[in-house]
Amino acid sequence: MRIRFIAVILVLLLINQDINAQFTKGDKMVGATIGNVFYNSGTQDASSPPIGSTTGKVTGFGLNISPSLGWFISDKTAAGFSFTLNPASQKTSFEENGSTFQKDKVKTFSVGIGGFVRNYFSNKGNFLPFGQANLLAGISSRNTDGFFYGGSGPTVYKETYEGKSSGGFFTNASLNLGVTKMVGENAGLDFSIGYNFSYAKNTVKTIRLRDDLINGSIDVTSENETTTKFTNHGFMLGVGFQVFLKGKKK
Repeated sequence: MRIRFIAVILVLLLINQDINAQFTKGDKMVGATIGNVFYNSGTQDASSPPIGSTTGKVTGFGLNISPSLGWFISDKTAAGFSFTLNPASQKTSFEENGSTFQKDKVKTFSVGIGGFVRNYFSNKGNFLPFGQANLLAGISSRNTDGFFYGGSGPTVYKETYEGKSSGGFFTNASLNLGVTKMVGENAGLDFSIGYNFSYAKNTVKTIRLRDDLINGSIDVTSENETTTKFTNHGFMLGVGFQVFLKGKKK
């Protein structure tokens, strides 16, 4: 499936049609950008006195979809609104002798709204280079759960935990440079690279349950609340599409 998608993109890029976009003030730009799409699978090394050194399996998935709607305020510049949707998850598990003794899961979800300004350096030809600035903010959630088997003999135990966030907030600001490859008179594919600054804050309430001797009864219950703040600077690649709609003629 991935090979077919790449093949279609390459064919569209190689098509050399004589297209003249010719944007005018009042035209609309409707599209979406898909960035930071990933699925990973790796390993993580850990060491603890009762177990020794072990290697865990780490898998994760993330997706960032940003539909947008803009209006051309001049023949080359468009401004408008954008919406972002970002689900992500990661799972880490450790095994010994074929049995899983530790597993941790983290699921995050964010949704936000903001604005953008895009300037095309040229609006004629098949490849239209542009620069774009984006700013958005929204709410987010973070849920965690997992378990751990520890000790041995008379000190063996199982600890489980579950955490849920409240009041999550985030904001992103980015600057992108890219090109729109026109694939028709009113449609194009976007390819971009850019710098992104992000800030996020979450307060997670976690409940831990400890079962000594693993006999099915809960011996210790504890609760804690942690507030985390995350700041990130990074680069991102984006792929998207745009549909250009002519404005009403006066």
